[in-house]
Amino acid sequence: MAKIIPFKGILYNPEKVDVSLTTAPPYDVITPKFKEELYEKDPRNIIRIDFGKDSDDDSEDENRYTRAARHLSDWLQEGTLIHDPEPAFYCYEISYEINGKFKKTRGFLGAVKIEDFGVGKIHPHEMTYSKPKSDRLNILRYCNANTSPIFSLYSSREKITSAVLGDIVKETPVIEAENGDGFIHRLWRISDSASIKKIIKEMSDRDVFIADGHHRYETSLAFRKEMEGKGLSKTGEEPFNYVLMFLSNMEDEGLSLLPTHRIVEIDSDIHIKETLEKYFYLKKISSEVLSEEQARRQMFQAIEGNLHSFGMFLTNTGSYYTLSIKNSDIEIDLPDCLKTIDVSVLHNFVFEKLLKVKHYEYEMDPGISVHRAKKGSFEAVFFLNPTKIHDLREVALAGHRMPPKSTYFYPKLLTGMVIYKF
Repeated sequence: MAKIIPFKGILYNPEKVDVSLTTAPPYDVITPKFKEELYEKDPRNIIRIDFGKDSDDDSEDENRYTRAARHLSDWLQEGTLIHDPEPAFYCYEISYEINGKFKKTRGFLGAVKIEDFGVGKIHPHEMTYSKPKSDRLNILRYCNANTSPIFSLYSSREKITSAVLGDIVKETPVIEAENGDGFIHRLWRISDSASIKKIIKEMSDRDVFIADGHHRYETSLAFRKEMEGKGLSKTGEEPFNYVLMFLSNMEDEGLSLLPTHRIVEIDSDIHIKETLEKYFYLKKISSEVLSEEQARRQMFQAIEGNLHSFGMFLTNTGSYYTLSIKNSDIEIDLPDCLKTIDVSVLHNFVFEKLLKVKHYEYEMDPGISVHRAKKGSFEAVFFLNPTKIHDLREVALAGHRMPPKSTYFYPKLLTGMVIYKF
């Protein structure tokens, strides 16, 4: 079973700082320009701990990781950060707008016991790269803390924990922060024993699916093994055996998934349209009477909700197209649970088998995707529908993984709302 426990969180002191100015998005969505803006916002912004700057004068004894540890220690001593005296879960809610609709994502933060993949109740769904994990590992080594939660999901039709959270949000939050998009992030402590027992009981037999934060989880696994190698794991219950997680019920409304599009380079000897037309119906979006934005909108409307339908922009024609697979029973070398996942079919069948794609890059914004393709050495952009939440669950339970950046949960949790220190 997945073991989830309350913990003594570290929170910003709202009497000393404006939490809207001291929290930040996750490190992996922060551009260099935005990083500078966060540094300028407030000298106590969490960016200095979670994703600090390098210096030309850095050494083994003075670097961004030693500075991160020093900031954490100093801010605790001066009262900028407060260490809660009693263990608690923390209800976390985001009020946001997407596509003209107002929604709320709600869940709770807890300390989850780390398990090796494939042997317990915690399941990944995406492949990861190694470079970000080495950076995250240094944060753990120097700070002995999780500053940014892993975004995870569970499934409960009984909604016992959801009801606990529904009651707590009627109270005044202990922290409220507004990010640059106008979204409101609120936090409540759940410290009464009755509520804690209800949450622990419901979660005791649940599978936990990592939605966002695979790097951070795999880093925590590596850190735990380091501690074991040093002989520091005596009982298996030491704090470094746990990791900070946000857990949200996938049966609740409020979760939003967005696609990440692919900008690709293709060898000049491969004729893209001719190759794809053997397996897909290609339809060109007329751009003579439409603006580029209108053409993109029409393309997305045409593929919305259709299995194995993709949008495409070709730089040599300057035109948008829709691709719809001709035969859904086409032979694709994938496990059954991945054959229904568009992004897996795009990578395994279209990129690897048909177009022999050697290099591709990721971009969330469709307009920026096309701009980057035009300015760079890219032949095409491929646009996707969002992956479905319950497809994520089926892939994870089957022990398989989708390609990197198959899902983008929106909006992102803020780093610094709660810190879990070992």
